[in-house]
Amino acid sequence: MPWDLDNNRPIYLQLMERIQQDIIAGAYSPGDKLPSVRELALEASVNPNTMQKALSELERSGLVYSQRTSGRFITEDKTMLKKIKQELASEHIRQFFEKMTLLGYSKEEVLELVQKTLKGGTAK
Repeated sequence: MPWDLDNNRPIYLQLMERIQQDIIAGAYSPGDKLPSVRELALEASVNPNTMQKALSELERSGLVYSQRTSGRFITEDKTMLKKIKQELASEHIRQFFEKMTLLGYSKEEVLELVQKTLKGGTAK
């Protein structure tokens, strides 16, 4: 998946979000080694210092940890990973409901549309 970065937001935050999303989505498993700073920076087309900052922040959050000479690894704390996944899902759902409210839908109507869509019907 390409690294679609928005110049209107700090790049390192977007990098953090993308790496976090990749971890939560299972692109990396608990305990997996992350690619090097340079590899990730090259892949994202960003300065290695910016990628270093993003990884340092992820390390500070506990999602990633360093081993002195071996590199960075994904936490093996499955409870933490599950909690982050639930928080991200809740945020996406909240944003979705906000957007649907702006379109004039009530929560009940949104739920009805979601159910129809999941059943393969067209939302009207």
